Amino acid sequence: MATQIPFVRDMDFEYETAQQVSPLIRRLVANNPGPFTYKGTGVYIIGRGQVAIIDPGPDNAEHIEAVLKAVEGETVTHILVTHRHMDHSPAAHPLAERTGAKVYASTLPPKPSDCDELRLEAGDDHYFTPDIDVADGQRFSGPGWTIEAVFTPGHTTNHMAYALIEENALFPGDHIMGWSTTVIGPPDGDMTDYFNSLEKVRDRNYETLWPTHGPPVREVRPFVQAFIDHRLGREAQIIAQMQAGHTRIKDMVSVIYADVDKRLHPAACHSVLAHMIRLVQLGRVVSIDPPCVETEYRLA
Repeated sequence: MATQIPFVRDMDFEYETAQQVSPLIRRLVANNPGPFTYKGTGVYIIGRGQVAIIDPGPDNAEHIEAVLKAVEGETVTHILVTHRHMDHSPAAHPLAERTGAKVYASTLPPKPSDCDELRLEAGDDHYFTPDIDVADGQRFSGPGWTIEAVFTPGHTTNHMAYALIEENALFPGDHIMGWSTTVIGPPDGDMTDYFNSLEKVRDRNYETLWPTHGPPVREVRPFVQAFIDHRLGREAQIIAQMQAGHTRIKDMVSVIYADVDKRLHPAACHSVLAHMIRLVQLGRVVSIDPPCVETEYRLA
């Protein structure tokens, strides 16, 4: 049985309205709720006067005008993007054109795939290219604030979280969310990378996580450990399904995720595939064909 995660889901907000949520942080939630975005994309504005924007959200005219209204009279110095998904990055360059800011993100390309079976989430923003590449540990600053890039691959190859040093807080993008587990969809998503990134965040002892989707996480270390334990428990469930004679991922998902909204089963298939690739790498599972959702697997 996978470990139960103590999710936090309650949010007090108004769409497209900036709210002061900490001394240095304002949050504006885009009106794009859905099964993967929860209430919507949370755009974070850091500082006052000279500000940074983290994960600017979708390219929607009403949303972009709301962000511009929130920073009216201020100078936007940095637009920081965690990863190139359609609910995170498309508004970056329209906002940059209106504010004169530069767009920052990792330029690592997505991993190639031999499997084109299922489309995940809002999909990749194929047109997104940052102005400036971001590397792990790089710092950006303004009056009273300092942001450090924290490389957290797993959800995507290029996923970059951002830490606000003055508040010992992390903006983990989609790497860790308070309301739900994160989709790890191969090939760009990698479960081994994800485990390593979870341990990295856990061991830095942040006081608060501000995910792009959902409310903040305050009890960070036990929360992240619950994610690790949950994933290990999921692998135990997969092994149990194989011991019961199931050789295909879709058959396992129909049992393991029986109580989950069936709209999320395609994403669950990719998460199980990510686990399966890791189990193959660990030598616990074998497959004749390259690991894909439709591949047959057996225990080693």
